[in-house]
Amino acid sequence: VYMLALEQEFDELNMVIKMFQDTVMRLRYSSIPVIGAPHGLTLGGGCEMMMHCDAVVAAAETYIGLVEVGVGLIPGGGGTKELALRVSDMCSENDPILPKLADAFTAIATAKTATSAYEGFEIGVFKTSKDEVCVQKERIILEAKNKAILLSENGYVKPIQRNDVRVMGRSGLGALYAGIEGFVLGNYASEHDKKIAQKVAWILCGGDLSMPTKVTEQYLLDLE
Repeated sequence: VYMLALEQEFDELNMVIKMFQDTVMRLRYSSIPVIGAPHGLTLGGGCEMMMHCDAVVAAAETYIGLVEVGVGLIPGGGGTKELALRVSDMCSENDPILPKLADAFTAIATAKTATSAYEGFEIGVFKTSKDEVCVQKERIILEAKNKAILLSENGYVKPIQRNDVRVMGRSGLGALYAGIEGFVLGNYASEHDKKIAQKVAWILCGGDLSMPTKVTEQYLLDLE
């Protein structure tokens, strides 16, 4: 990414990012169950791959998170999209979405990293409904394999691409932008941090939409 940006090969850069997005989406929409079995450092793109698996069996000693903001990038391989989707899923039609949106934004904008697999659930990269922790590191491949077989034998059907992701548009952007300004005024963030954080907010809120709207996954990936 750095070299392509340096050489201003922006078409090439777009292609590289789209290829990675397509790869993680193939994990999500594969015709067979895909199980992630992370351990140790699972940062950035590794974390994005785990978030798109049908299920994850993580070693307890897994250090995972979307850390791209730490090097002046945003999570561009489906990670930002996925957190927007998870926020939408956590909130029913009449629930206030802003607190969950703020949590997802903070996780990305501060490059939050879980220091154990259990903490991965707290920062939103693992889901209690499908992911689990394996304390014995030498058993994670076996447990992941068993989970894949179980899903397969129970009549696995690949998911349908989503077109019902609820995003906040301008109302969410206003709240997140105000929070970003507060960080800058308090000298907790630089002008460049502000720029990157605003890009993250833009994607999580679905861009400059005049009202809360339901969008497709591909729409959010294109914003990424």
